[in-house]
Amino acid sequence: MNITRGIKARAQRVVIYGAEGIGKSSLASQFPEPLFIDTEGSTDNMDVARLDKPTSWTMLRNQIAWVKANPTVCKTLVIDTIDWAETLIVQDICSQHGKKGIEDFGYGNGYTYAREEMGRFLNLLQDLIEIGINVVLTAHAQMRKFEQPDEMGAYDRWELKLGKKTSSQTAPIVKEWADMVLFCNYKTVVVSSDGNKKKAQGGKRVIYTEHHPAWDAKNRHGLPAELDMDFKHIAHIFTQPVEKAPVNQQTVAPNQAPLAVDDLTTPFPDERDLQDDVTIKHHASLPKALTDLMDQAGVTDTEMQQVPVVWKHFPASTPLENIPPAYWDMIIANFEQTLNTIKTQIRQ
Repeated sequence: MNITRGIKARAQRVVIYGAEGIGKSSLASQFPEPLFIDTEGSTDNMDVARLDKPTSWTMLRNQIAWVKANPTVCKTLVIDTIDWAETLIVQDICSQHGKKGIEDFGYGNGYTYAREEMGRFLNLLQDLIEIGINVVLTAHAQMRKFEQPDEMGAYDRWELKLGKKTSSQTAPIVKEWADMVLFCNYKTVVVSSDGNKKKAQGGKRVIYTEHHPAWDAKNRHGLPAELDMDFKHIAHIFTQPVEKAPVNQQTVAPNQAPLAVDDLTTPFPDERDLQDDVTIKHHASLPKALTDLMDQAGVTDTEMQQVPVVWKHFPASTPLENIPPAYWDMIIANFEQTLNTIKTQIRQ
């Protein structure tokens, strides 16, 4: 039994959310040595380091595993945005279960799957925290009507734009996971003019750091309730030495197999001779989400064509263009199993 006292410096878990165009990505770019995983293309006009835009949930998780295996590439990993990443979660879950949409599960089961998968994703991000890499999640904001259970009436408040239904539970676990939830908005003042007409004035961008009836926010560093939208006001939080855990430690959710990061750091034999400026061309019938994963793992079209045959889903003579798109969606959702089949049965 080991008892410790005092403040323990470590990497920070930060959520930055607000209306579109408020400057969430610009604020995140001021964190120490940021590396962006841009899920929506919002950093195209910014001079920042970024990984390729993930086109599937598997690709996004592989990128996290790669950063963990190469911890010197950045001091801050930015997921921009987490609500677009949630869309990849929903697509992956629907592909695994053969559903057209999250509502097709019935009884809210689809939202339960999404919450569980988001929990696993936060566990992967926690691995980065333990090795000293800050994690910043940006998100859009949505206004939702809120009713207090013990009071009359209702009012509007800003919340994370995660989940389309009240039964969705992804937003609560993201807020619980974070050390800081920073709400960015324009400070507007409503004034009365002649004839009792009211006009909105202002437009100053501010960061709210504490909970308010009109928005979600929190921090664990004693920050003022309102700050100008400038990184210098929170920069002192990231100047303290951070304790780092060994790189090989990994936190996973129960019953979840850890990602095989070795596949992401060591190229396969058939791709070691490829030059960086060589663009691999794939069959037109293969979706981009799949070819992105194939490029990461060094899988060829010929190898991918043999997977349905090994699994006895299609005969050996089936051309790629005759395999339905829904089948490739299933392959994307189960790419780790696909990759294992290629390595153990097709490349032998």
